[in-house]
Amino acid sequence: MADRDRTIRVLLVDDHQVVRRGLRTFLEVQDDIEVAGEASDGAGAVELAEELRPDVVLMDVKMPGTDGIAALRTLRGLENPARVLIVTSFTERRTVVPALRAGAAGYLYKDIDPEALARAIRSVHAGHVLLQPEVAAALFAQEDTQALPGRGGNLTEREREVLSLIADGRSNREIAKALVLSEKTVKTHVSNILMKLDLADRTQAALWAVRHGA
Repeated sequence: MADRDRTIRVLLVDDHQVVRRGLRTFLEVQDDIEVAGEASDGAGAVELAEELRPDVVLMDVKMPGTDGIAALRTLRGLENPARVLIVTSFTERRTVVPALRAGAAGYLYKDIDPEALARAIRSVHAGHVLLQPEVAAALFAQEDTQALPGRGGNLTEREREVLSLIADGRSNREIAKALVLSEKTVKTHVSNILMKLDLADRTQAALWAVRHGA
């Protein structure tokens, strides 16, 4: 049995009980992952995420009532710390960008290998932004300049260093340690990066870095 302090607590959100049951069956045999609860729609996801405070939420996009995108926005507004990993069968590009803009830490398809899903949960819990290769290809291939704003930007060399570490999933504290800076200075750099690239948050900054090879 894993140390509870190290266990990743996961909330499953899908309107199909058979999907939730399958996910639970697989995840419960992982030494470092624990299923904290289940919800069948976005409203239930928000309620349980606030009550249970899971580390990671596995959530579908399309669900009756409150969908995954709306739930993401609500959780973000509540400043809920859970990292949300979208796991869906919907492959349309138009669902990827809204999910990422709403604060998703990753976007995967339901046909992902179970072991890869476990690795994905660990990755987003560690602070990384995760896109399945097919999702990334679909996202970065589109020409819609509104999808991920900030094509330009006059970043300094230091800001590029900070951006690269953001793309690696590093926290401000970790960036400060790596670059021998104060956390306050790192926060200033992050704010400047978001402003110069016209981005809303660190997730968009990480995606911008991947897309532009920063």
